[in-house]
Amino acid sequence: MKTAHPYQNPQNPVETRVDDLMQRMTLEEKVGQLMQVNGQNREEALEKLDSQHAGSFLQIRWDWLADFIEAASKTRLGIPLILGNDCIHGFSFWKDATILPTQLAAACSWNTDLMEQGARITAEEMVHSGCSWTFSPVLCITRDLRWGRVGETFGEDPYLIGEFAAAMISGYQGEDLSAENAVLACAKHYAGYSETLGGRDASEAELSRRKLKSFFLPPFQRAVEAGVGTFMTGYQAIDGQPSTANRWLLRETLKDEWGFDGFLVTDWNNVGHMVENQKVCRDYTEAAKVAMEAGNDMIMTTPDFYQGCLDAVNSGQLDIKWVDDAVRRILRYKFKLGLFENPRMPDLPKVDERKQAPAHREVALKMARESAVLLENNGVLPIQSGQVKKIAVLGPNADDHLAQLGDWSLGSGQAIKNSEHNKEAVVTLLDGIQNHFDGEVLYEKGCEILSDATDGIEAAVNAAQQADLAVVVLGDCKGLMGEWLSTATLELQGPQLQLLQAVRDTGVKTVVVLVHSKPSILPAVVTEADAVVELFNPGIRGGDAFAEILTGQTNPSGKLTVSVPRHIGQCPVFYNQVRGQHGDRYADLTQAPLYPFGYGKSYNTYRYENARLKQAQLGLQDHVEVSVDVTNEGDYDGYEIVQAYISDLYTSATWPLKELKGYARVKLAPGATETVHIRIPVSACSIVTVDGERIVEPGEFQCLVGASSRDEDLVALDFIVLPTPS
Repeated sequence: MKTAHPYQNPQNPVETRVDDLMQRMTLEEKVGQLMQVNGQNREEALEKLDSQHAGSFLQIRWDWLADFIEAASKTRLGIPLILGNDCIHGFSFWKDATILPTQLAAACSWNTDLMEQGARITAEEMVHSGCSWTFSPVLCITRDLRWGRVGETFGEDPYLIGEFAAAMISGYQGEDLSAENAVLACAKHYAGYSETLGGRDASEAELSRRKLKSFFLPPFQRAVEAGVGTFMTGYQAIDGQPSTANRWLLRETLKDEWGFDGFLVTDWNNVGHMVENQKVCRDYTEAAKVAMEAGNDMIMTTPDFYQGCLDAVNSGQLDIKWVDDAVRRILRYKFKLGLFENPRMPDLPKVDERKQAPAHREVALKMARESAVLLENNGVLPIQSGQVKKIAVLGPNADDHLAQLGDWSLGSGQAIKNSEHNKEAVVTLLDGIQNHFDGEVLYEKGCEILSDATDGIEAAVNAAQQADLAVVVLGDCKGLMGEWLSTATLELQGPQLQLLQAVRDTGVKTVVVLVHSKPSILPAVVTEADAVVELFNPGIRGGDAFAEILTGQTNPSGKLTVSVPRHIGQCPVFYNQVRGQHGDRYADLTQAPLYPFGYGKSYNTYRYENARLKQAQLGLQDHVEVSVDVTNEGDYDGYEIVQAYISDLYTSATWPLKELKGYARVKLAPGATETVHIRIPVSACSIVTVDGERIVEPGEFQCLVGASSRDEDLVALDFIVLPTPS
């Protein structure tokens, strides 16, 4: 096909096409490529395409997308749009799409293959909408559990976060971004956004550069290694400097040191935030200069940035090279996505055809099934055929489909307003039990989470008194989860505990199920129930997954990726805290969490024996190779998640007690023994020195292998890292 210019010829290399297009663009068109415009008001957004040459939009209504793509094709140079949306755990805002377990829920599966599959089906469902960019995955580290966005994270461990993020990036982007089912991924929020003060959202983060390098940056570096195309900054400031203005973080570390060749988008109005809220810039001209020099590329929803950037360049305050670098990065990925040849014109009927395809629903079920964590069980689970003839399903979240889907799904309040997923598209826990249990099922809600009314408890008690088993589903709901919605406590709100106590007082065997966005404080009335199952927000098939566990069709295998505190005063309570404090407990309470990182029960008991290292003296180029024999002493097929931690016994700077560095998921038949091998590079046994350098310090180490992060669940094996011969 004959093309007018080299940038229009798909046979040319990407960089050749970028070079050709760049030299044809005016300053106004270049700055326009930096603009990402809020698409929620159609006419205002289209006007920005005309007046500001905007190169990107987000959160446009699906039935408007074609108009925007068509309008861009008619501009002077025909540069296509890149259109983004928050497809966080599924195609979030398409009605009745396959909504998967949230990141916190899915992480409990410790299954990277499933993470990749989940991202792949999200891409398959969204790709024909016109959107080619998802603002996912989230790489924030869980710290203060009061933070409203805990459910968006993978938990508290940097290593796991990096591995799970890499899997999702692979699922979204595939091997070729221009392929039919590929979309662009985004690693966010870069970096340290979750290190909040008092759990408050977007507060100043108390972080040093060494602390960032030690814990918060490694997952993002792993995302670069995985080939992620975009990053998103956080809202917060670090040591007085907004992330948007942090040249060391954005340009020197991400782009120069790590070699990231993609582009960096700010979060919503971050540049405006520097003028309007943080007050570190006097006007938008100064803010544009600061943002561009720091390393930002695309500016999300800051309309005044356009003129501010033009003024900064034209007045000589901002070197055009920074604008050119940003535009090159954005254009590079528009070419890599194939948007110049295929601008992803929407085919909305095809989106409807693909949503909740049988294969997609199966992935959603597998994720919900494998991410369920059995916290307590005195033998009541699984229920035995014939012994339980009638179940009372009780509690505010037993039949609440929106609570089950969690944040960042249609109905949670972000993006598309005044709409929600149909209840019929979701298998609630009540639905699941009715589908899988062949006896009688009674249902009473009992109470509301955001109301103190107790008049429904009596009906719930009456139902429990008629049943052989009560399943009480507790948790949180919209209004207590998500961005802007941090909570002062972690208590179960409303009269939920009163409901549970009343049910337990009947003497009926009781299973507590937790459907919530983050860990809750669980008093004895919960933990002393006959069984406790943690689901977090399990997505559209959560009810089927739980019913399978209830009836023994599935043996729970999930393990926590976040520690559950006994009391809010223990927070933060993550497992890999730095050693060196006085004592090991509070004066009035243990410091040990109620349920630790890596914890989860099974219907089986797994026996660990004969832990050993292949070698006890290692060089810097070697691997720690640990093996352990694991035996299934139960009656069910099951998966055990074997965990390996490293402890550097003596370090030049303070360092965590132990860090997860490897794990293995092993399937075991009843009575079977498997020798599990985990291989950890010695290079991963590193610390960050007081000078900010990440190195492996030769000396004495331990490899700790076992079933959770608790010391009593681990066997310690000594090894030595030898110095490099001079």
